Amino acid sequence: MKRFKKINLNPVMTFLILILLTIILSGFLNFIGFEATYNKINIETGEYSVVSESVESLFNLSGIKYIFSSTVSNFTAFTPLSMLIIVLIGIGIMEKSGFLRTAFTILTKFCKKYTITFWLVLISIMFSIAGDIGYVIMIPLAALLFGYGRRNPLLGIVAVFAGLTCGSGISLFLTSIDSEMLSYTLANARTIDASYTLGNMAFLFIMAFTMLVCAFIITFITERVSVNNVEKYEFKDEKKEVRLGKREYRGLIFAIAGGTIYLLIFIYNIIPGLPFSGKLLDYSQTYYIDKLFSYDSFFSNGFVFIVTMFFIILGFFYGIGAKTIKNNNDFCEYLTHSLDGTGRTLILILLASILINVFKKTNIGVVIVTTFANIIGKGNLSGLVLIIVLFIFTAISTLFLTNPVSRWSIMSTTVVPLFMNTGLSPEFAQLIARFSECATIGLTPLLAYFVIYLSYIEKYNQKEKPVTLFTAIRYQVIYGMTTAVILLAIIIGWYLIGLPIGFGGSVTA
Repeated sequence: MKRFKKINLNPVMTFLILILLTIILSGFLNFIGFEATYNKINIETGEYSVVSESVESLFNLSGIKYIFSSTVSNFTAFTPLSMLIIVLIGIGIMEKSGFLRTAFTILTKFCKKYTITFWLVLISIMFSIAGDIGYVIMIPLAALLFGYGRRNPLLGIVAVFAGLTCGSGISLFLTSIDSEMLSYTLANARTIDASYTLGNMAFLFIMAFTMLVCAFIITFITERVSVNNVEKYEFKDEKKEVRLGKREYRGLIFAIAGGTIYLLIFIYNIIPGLPFSGKLLDYSQTYYIDKLFSYDSFFSNGFVFIVTMFFIILGFFYGIGAKTIKNNNDFCEYLTHSLDGTGRTLILILLASILINVFKKTNIGVVIVTTFANIIGKGNLSGLVLIIVLFIFTAISTLFLTNPVSRWSIMSTTVVPLFMNTGLSPEFAQLIARFSECATIGLTPLLAYFVIYLSYIEKYNQKEKPVTLFTAIRYQVIYGMTTAVILLAIIIGWYLIGLPIGFGGSVTA
C-alpha cells in the first residue's frame, strides 16, 4: 500500500482555500435557513427589540460582486496593515542605528533568560490596556530581543503572541473594550435593578492575581515545552561577544535623554487638571480610560504614530550619540530598513483581510453566537454549571466572532438577567466572558492580528518548506488550553470562596 505524502500547504494557499470554503459554506447555511433570534438592548434607553440574524450567502453573483468591489477598500482600511507599516518605520531606525543591539545586549547580558521571558510576557499581557497595538510592537521586538540574546527568535514570537492573546481579556484597569462591554452589562442589569452601578475598579483584585499567574504559566510553557517544539534556529554568524564602547554608551545616554523628554511631554498631556495639560483626552467621556481610548480621542487616533515617533527619537538620538547616523541620508535610509522584504507579508495581510471581510459579511459568526446565547437562556442553568457552560460557549464563540463587544452585545441580553436571577452578579458574568476569550482568541485566523504573528513566524523560518498556518496555530494550542484550565479554575475558586473580584465588584448579586 502506498503511503500518502504529507502536504504542507503554503499559508497563501491555505487562506485561499479558507476563503473559498467560507463562500461555499455561506451558500449551504443560507439554503438550510440557519438563523437565530435574540433580544437586543438599546444601551441608551434600556429598551429591548427583537433581532433576527441569518447567514447571508456569498455563493452567488451578488456575493462575488461584493468580494471584488470591496477587496481594495477593505485592504487599505485593514488596521493591521497601516499599524504595522508605521510601527516598522520606528523599529527600523532603532535597529539600524544600533540602539536595539546595544539595549538588548545589555539586557540579555545581565538578566537570566527566564526573567527576560517573564517580563516580555507580562508586558504583552499588560498591553491589553492599549488595544491591539501590542501585536505590531511586541512581536517584531521579541524576535529581535531573542535574536540579539542568541536565542531562537521564533520562541520569542510564540511567547509574545501567547501573552498578547491569552492576556487579551486581562487588565488591571478597565480598557476601552471593557468599558464598552460594561455599558451593555449595566443596561441589562438595570432592567432588573434600576439602581445597579459599578466602578472602574470592579475587577481589580482578580485581574491582578490572574495577570501574574498567567505570566508565570506562559513563561513556564515557553521555557519547558515550546523551546523544544518550535523549529530550530541556527545563527549564520559565529558567536561573538558584543563589545560596547564609549560611543555605544554615549548613544544610549542620548537616546534615554531624548526619549525621556518626549515621554514627559506626552504624559503631561494625558493628565487632566493641570495647567495646559490633558490635551490628548476626550472630555466627552466619563471614565478616564475612555477619555484616553475612545474612538474620538486624539490619543486613541494618534497612538500608533505617538509610539512610532518615540521609537524614531530613540533611534535618532542614539545614532547621533554613537555616530552611526552621520548625515540625513543615513537617517532616511534607516527609516525604511524594517520595510525591506515585506512583500510576502503584504500578500498574507491582503488574503487575511479578504477572509475576515468575507466571513463577517456572511454573518456566520453572529448566528453562531446568537444560537449559543439562546441555548444558555433555555437551559435552566444556575450556579457552577452556568459558569462552566458560559465559559465554554464563549470560548467556542470567540473562534468565529473575535470582537468581544459584538459578542457581548448579543450574549449579555440573555446572560446578565440569568446570572442576576440565579444570585450571581452581572460583573461576574462579564468577567467570565472576558476570561474565556483568552483561551481561544489566539487559535483563529479570523483574529485580524493573527496574520502578523504568522508573517513573523515565516520571516524567521529557516527551512525550505514554509511554515503552515496550522503549524502556527499548533504552537499556540498548549498556551490556549492551559490558559483555559487555569482561568476556569480561578473563576471557580473565586466563586466557591466568595472573594470580592474588585472594589465594589463581587461574585454574587
